[in-house]
Amino acid sequence: MAFHFSRAVPLFARAARSIPRSGLGCKFQGPIFNAAQIRLLSNETRAAIDKAIASSPVVLFMKGTPEMPQCGYSRATVKILGIQGVDPKKFAAFNVLDDTELKEGIKEYSKWPTIPQLYINKEFIGGCDILVSMHQNGELAELLEKEGVLAPEEESEPTTPTSS
Repeated sequence: MAFHFSRAVPLFARAARSIPRSGLGCKFQGPIFNAAQIRLLSNETRAAIDKAIASSPVVLFMKGTPEMPQCGYSRATVKILGIQGVDPKKFAAFNVLDDTELKEGIKEYSKWPTIPQLYINKEFIGGCDILVSMHQNGELAELLEKEGVLAPEEESEPTTPTSS
């Protein structure tokens, strides 16, 4: 039996209809992928992404590594998280360039077409554009504090005057 793509399009188009986004700052509603872009996410890939997102309170899917980002958007996202004071012990990054299945799978998983993608306590927050906006308007600082993912402030040791 031959597969007729024209019959499948209505099914995929229904799946791509308006998808409400949850999370602070992510106010987009509408189809993110067209019918030709949608593919089925394998159970294995979905399980791997679930495990990655659960691995740390702050999870970033990016191009490259935090030490060596491979695109400007990933670099900007890492810089924003650093400026905000995210605790490195509560942060994990996954290089999507190392795994094509992850690179395509995370886009389908989140229904967000671009990378980087940030998750905080298993909730998708958004990409670089959303983070920049949240950083500029103060929402990101509030969210990070509320979620308890900031590095503890270092207590400065009291200095005692020395007499000569």
